[in-house]
Amino acid sequence: MNDYVEVRVDLDPCNEDITDVLAALLADVGFESFVPDGTGLTAYIKAGLYDESMSEVSDALPFECRAVWNAVTIEGRDWNHEWERNYFKPIVVADKCVIHSSFHTDVPECQYDITIDPKMAFGTGHHATTSLILRQLLDMDMTGLSVIDMGTGTGILAILSAMLGAERVTGVEIDEAAYVNAIDNVRLNGHPEIELVHGCAESLNSIGWKADLLLANINRNVITSDLPAYVEALKPGATVLFSGFYMSDVPVVEERALSCGLTMKGVTSLDNWACMRLVLTSTQSDSII
Repeated sequence: MNDYVEVRVDLDPCNEDITDVLAALLADVGFESFVPDGTGLTAYIKAGLYDESMSEVSDALPFECRAVWNAVTIEGRDWNHEWERNYFKPIVVADKCVIHSSFHTDVPECQYDITIDPKMAFGTGHHATTSLILRQLLDMDMTGLSVIDMGTGTGILAILSAMLGAERVTGVEIDEAAYVNAIDNVRLNGHPEIELVHGCAESLNSIGWKADLLLANINRNVITSDLPAYVEALKPGATVLFSGFYMSDVPVVEERALSCGLTMKGVTSLDNWACMRLVLTSTQSDSII
């Protein structure tokens, strides 16, 4: 249930453009984390989603290059211990928020202090997409808002939303291990008011209220597929923050969003990853920020 496959791709030639495109293609088929280097890319995917042939990705790579693939299964384990063993360090976002694990003793002081004990391979807040949404939240007036966090993972975004004054926060997570981990992290941070739902976009029908703000840090294909369900869960004039994809994917996501009644209000980027801010078109004010 908690097993991953680590895929190593050695590229010849290798450059940043090639590894960026390869990472985007891998994200589209379910890979969650990427570590590029001077000779290729290492990527991680849940074991149940791995296709040994990888022919779809190889055929789609728009470069003349030699790609050598090697894969190894990483059995489920105590990811707290793994992160500690590999010197996982606290991260400070925008000088306002620090994210760390309970085993850390030397933690910088910040206005907002989030404890995350990851019991899966990823989700410590270090990824660029998580940082991009955290920065957006820190710049918003969250007081009294109702928030939905799709693909909540370890619960970081839901927890910060509650810390920033959101009145109602629900995190939705399809992966059972991540869902259980989010429950633990919500408890660690003392925010029992955060509701966690084990399910997919269809679960939004059972929440019973409409959101002022919806967050989705997933991937392009999931977001574009689930957009109609997201929109149904929003109040008129609500804001949406999308991340989990590259800047090159922004036009695809924007086209789908426009067809669902959302209007683009801005894009931020970090390491070529994107964060889109959109607003549900209505006769009311088109922004809650």
